[in-house]
Amino acid sequence: MKILVLLDGSMWSHKGALYALRIAREKKAEVVLFSVLDKRDSKSMAFNFCTQSNMCSRIENYESQIWRDMRKNINDEMAQVLLFFNRENIQTASKIVEGSASEEIIKEVQSDGYGLIVMGAYGRNPRSSGNSLFPKLINKLPVPIFMAR
Repeated sequence: MKILVLLDGSMWSHKGALYALRIAREKKAEVVLFSVLDKRDSKSMAFNFCTQSNMCSRIENYESQIWRDMRKNINDEMAQVLLFFNRENIQTASKIVEGSASEEIIKEVQSDGYGLIVMGAYGRNPRSSGNSLFPKLINKLPVPIFMAR
């Protein structure tokens, strides 16, 4: 069995990772930690910052800095979770891709034979409340989705 664990930096995705660890241990499953970075998030945050600070002349600088911070944060998180899984002797890999979260997750699931997807019930996306990803995935994926709460 192969488990896809969706990480977005939220405490909910961390909870999902802990559940995935238990399942992987019990089923002797392989785990792939997966995260999608979307440029629209950095653009949205930069726009919000510039309109609140009245410093829109520097929006490109803000956007670049936010994008670098997003990449660094998810890389750091991935490394910590990967280390934790490896210490528990769970065969684990990690992938970070850029694009639309739902599209990239669907592509990943269709390309690599997963038996389970684990995700947090709520995400960290600044453009949504709750988990707006679930409805986009539920009817397009042939594998069960475990949502951690």
